[in-house]
Amino acid sequence: MQYDAVVIGGGFYGVSIASYLATARQMPRVLLIECESELLTRASYNNQARIHNGYHYPRSFTTAFRSRVNLPRFMRDYPAAIQTNFTKLYAIARRNSKVTSRQFVRFCRDIGAHIEPAPDSLTQLFEPRLIEALFLVEEYAFNAQALKTAAQRDLLTAGVALQLQTRVKNLRRSGNTLRVQCARNADKAAEFSARYVFNCTYSGLNQFSGDFPGTTTGLKHELAEMALIRMPAGLQSLGITVMDGPFFSTMPFPARGLHTLSHVRYTPHLNWPDQAGEETYRKLADYHRESRVERMMRDVSRYIPAMQHAKYVESLFEIKTVLVKNESDDGRPILFEHHAELPNCYSILGGKIDNIYDVLKKLDSEPLTA
Repeated sequence: MQYDAVVIGGGFYGVSIASYLATARQMPRVLLIECESELLTRASYNNQARIHNGYHYPRSFTTAFRSRVNLPRFMRDYPAAIQTNFTKLYAIARRNSKVTSRQFVRFCRDIGAHIEPAPDSLTQLFEPRLIEALFLVEEYAFNAQALKTAAQRDLLTAGVALQLQTRVKNLRRSGNTLRVQCARNADKAAEFSARYVFNCTYSGLNQFSGDFPGTTTGLKHELAEMALIRMPAGLQSLGITVMDGPFFSTMPFPARGLHTLSHVRYTPHLNWPDQAGEETYRKLADYHRESRVERMMRDVSRYIPAMQHAKYVESLFEIKTVLVKNESDDGRPILFEHHAELPNCYSILGGKIDNIYDVLKKLDSEPLTA
């Protein structure tokens, strides 16, 4: 079948781009292909559900500032998915932190983010020998299930065709069109043609054969564990991040009524450089998934003693992909590649959910026609 555009990947980025093409760029025939049986089931769900407001990136002004710009628009576009009824705290560790409390305050003022000292009632929750300062900030969470509902509504309204349980195998050039060859349900073959192809497969960006050249930007994959916990009495209404060396964070996870817990040392179980044709999700499927939550909790409880009473529920395991050039700093720019070797084919990756607006801004400048 012939389409104006085929979008590969049914996560939040793929869904948003497909809706954008059908509405803002007025393409009447847009197809979204997803290998899972539902949309937004991978990285869009299995993450910390944080809507960034800049605080997380004190060593990357650009990333922090873009979060400040994008957050109001995200909240306006998806109000039913936003949870604001919790208190968000950022704590600066006394030892081994890459940012001091004074630097953090100055950084927040530079990006225009609200910050104020936390009251004694909250400061008392922390071990003073390990925490230099504690701040109240404005940061929110999103409900992944509600976001999925909104995304499906947008696709329906835009008239985007949807093909689930379909895995793209290769991309080939045929004159002025691109051929998307797939396997569907028990390896039944399928092929679609389009003028444009948008590769939004996140950790699977370089898994196509055929004429697809691969990304020129280096990628790194990480097999990550996000623990789901029930917070102890007195902490249920809090979100807490301790930074910026002994880095850990707990946030509300509205889709389950729980909190997530991540830790810079224990959340990553494996990491490896991206290789063309390698099935990254096979590593996840074959992994034994032994939780490291006990080690997370031991370290977190040193800083917040009451956390020793938190109850572990389960863990979400997922592949996280970052740009190699940013793995050692706070930068989380989007990857946006227009492949010269395969005209009208784009590969797109973002490290944060609110980065979608940076992608759409880039697409606004592209000469796309129906």
